[in-house]
Amino acid sequence: MVWADGVLMSADPVLVSADGASVSTGPAPVPADGVPVSAVFLLLIVMRSTLGAAGETIHAYEYRFSTRTSRTHPPCAPPHPRRRAPYAPPMDVLSDVLAVIRTGRPRAAHVRWHAPWAQEFASVPGSAGFQIVLEGSCLLLPPEGEPVRLAAGDVLLMPHGSGHTLADSSGTPPPAPACEPDDPRYATPYAFDSVDPTGSRGPATVVLCGTYQLDPRRTHPLLLGLPERIHLPAGAGRPSELGSAVELLAAELGRPRLGSGAAVPALLETLLTYILRIWFAEQPARGNATGWVAALNDPQITAALDAIHGAPGDPWTVASLAGRAGLSRAPFARRFAALTGQPPLTYLTWWRMTTAARLLQTTDAPLKPLAAQVGYASEFAFAAAFKRAYGVPPGRYRRAGTAGARTMLL
Repeated sequence: MVWADGVLMSADPVLVSADGASVSTGPAPVPADGVPVSAVFLLLIVMRSTLGAAGETIHAYEYRFSTRTSRTHPPCAPPHPRRRAPYAPPMDVLSDVLAVIRTGRPRAAHVRWHAPWAQEFASVPGSAGFQIVLEGSCLLLPPEGEPVRLAAGDVLLMPHGSGHTLADSSGTPPPAPACEPDDPRYATPYAFDSVDPTGSRGPATVVLCGTYQLDPRRTHPLLLGLPERIHLPAGAGRPSELGSAVELLAAELGRPRLGSGAAVPALLETLLTYILRIWFAEQPARGNATGWVAALNDPQITAALDAIHGAPGDPWTVASLAGRAGLSRAPFARRFAALTGQPPLTYLTWWRMTTAARLLQTTDAPLKPLAAQVGYASEFAFAAAFKRAYGVPPGRYRRAGTAGARTMLL
């Protein structure tokens, strides 16, 4: 720490890595924009009087105080996991993952089939599809393997857009062509239909189906590790929020009203979140889980992931992330790589670029502040790193995304 014009300044060194991302070498940086000493002492006196009596250790570097903005800023790398309010979720990587991979407009249909019936759904890489049986029952006929009986209340998710067939029985052949999200026969993204191939009004099966368009360039390894299909059988122990989301979506599709165009996409996103939340919660306990399932159940690794996702622009190092996790550097690095499939800083760079790609297509922020937001000290360094990751400069990527959005709207 040094004095300059009556202001306490940080003397901790800050380096810039080869790709331009800022990397702190100090144990816990004090803001370099300067803090009047009187403000520091006042803040510490207030903290000590309010917290010291409870026996808590007070770290001056855990708070950044600026007299110009009168705001507090979280630390870059405190030596222990951040304390959270009792109501705060432990982490929300899933929400971040879903926010960056979705693109385009989801589609959904409420269909009543009368036996005999069958419907083939084409394989659509770069998408995720779901089937929910509302009434009756049917068979899932996968390309390989045995048929699976689906009953009322069953939820089926195809995270990778795998092709499949639904039918009243294995002996009913599906008509051509297979159903695809962009099928010109379906002029609107949300449909309500009744199919009776023979006109005999045979036993009915009501299915809620839909698809999500995903950006394969931003697919998170968490989703890549999901199985080809996720089957959540109906059961008394199923969380009620999933059933509520299904009922609301069915009602909007069955009786479109003012605002349905806004309600249906929101309900579809909520439905996908609930399905994945329930599936992750039902996976084996930490001792038997592997990959991202284990990572999301590991308190030390989730603390590091929380830090990365919460502040991708901070100057993280392996040591500072290990500090968040409460582990020493080498064991943390091995554990992180074993569970997530990537070393900590490799994942950090990937998430920074993924976040930048989303910001380029959803905001008009200039490149310089956008680069700083994802941890790059200069616009040039950010552009070089982005081109390595996506094959095109940031500006061209933004223009291509804008043109695609306009085409979709037309």
